[in-house]
Amino acid sequence: MVRRRAAIPRRAVEGAAAVALALLLTACGGDAGGDSAGEQAPGKAGSASSAPTPQDPPKDGGGGPDTSRTLATLTGAGGLELVIHTAARDQGGFLTVTGTLKNPTSQTLEAPLEWNGEELQVKKTGPSFAGATLIDKVDKKRYYVLRDTEGFPLTTTGVTTVKGGESIVMFAQFPAPPVTTTQVEFQLPKMSPATIEIS
Repeated sequence: MVRRRAAIPRRAVEGAAAVALALLLTACGGDAGGDSAGEQAPGKAGSASSAPTPQDPPKDGGGGPDTSRTLATLTGAGGLELVIHTAARDQGGFLTVTGTLKNPTSQTLEAPLEWNGEELQVKKTGPSFAGATLIDKVDKKRYYVLRDTEGFPLTTTGVTTVKGGESIVMFAQFPAPPVTTTQVEFQLPKMSPATIEIS
């Protein structure tokens, strides 16, 4: 009697487990429409996002900007040059500026600390181009480099020195000015400002 009582619950549990597994597999398979609870599997085309997020431009060495274009060249910072290639509006209301930081000299030059910006939160994230700003002279507005939810600037980071003859790809993302604004002034501390066209 004791053995039969022990066997019956075991079979019941095994049967229940089999049913639960079958239901789980069915739920995971989903239907092609993906309309159960209004959700779609991750990675499917057309899946909705909760909020627009800044685009991810190519990082250093990741393809880089279109260097065939030159909107402006900033000089200064002990001999460094910053060639601005593009200033393009992205989906979601962002403006991405791409460029190439160059050291035309034969010596290693240091990136100015002022490039990091003045905000204490941004300074904690290390060397960056968070000190860059855009000036809309028509609407008299200044735009700063965007930050993510953890306070990290949406720009190239980690540049402390530039070796002689070296070129470093950079980018910086800002809130996009109104569509009526076609030009802005790009400013980076310790370098000459320059007016650039927005595409």
